[in-house]
Amino acid sequence: MNISKLFDKYDLIPAVAQDADTEQVLMLGFVNRLALEKTLETKTAHFWSRTRDKLWQKGETSGNVLNIVSIAVDCYENSLLYRVKPAGPTCHTGEVSCFFKEIYHG
Repeated sequence: MNISKLFDKYDLIPAVAQDADTEQVLMLGFVNRLALEKTLETKTAHFWSRTRDKLWQKGETSGNVLNIVSIAVDCYENSLLYRVKPAGPTCHTGEVSCFFKEIYHG
């Protein structure tokens, strides 16, 4: 697939990182063309920080990188799924996943 097509409509698209072994959702980030190109080049997850307005590699300071196993695009071609092997906890709090604060459980 031509990745530039992904960014025809939007500058940033969401990318969900999922543990390739456990299938646990680890985090949600946003990517632009540069972040996706860097991810493909290095085989580690890169994102675009909307708050800092810059490219960043997940784990660049902690060492807890997300090693890419595969990348899939959804049917609308406007979001990505990164299947990864994490090198440590994904959340900056030390939690395995950024989704640890449950607000409802039926």
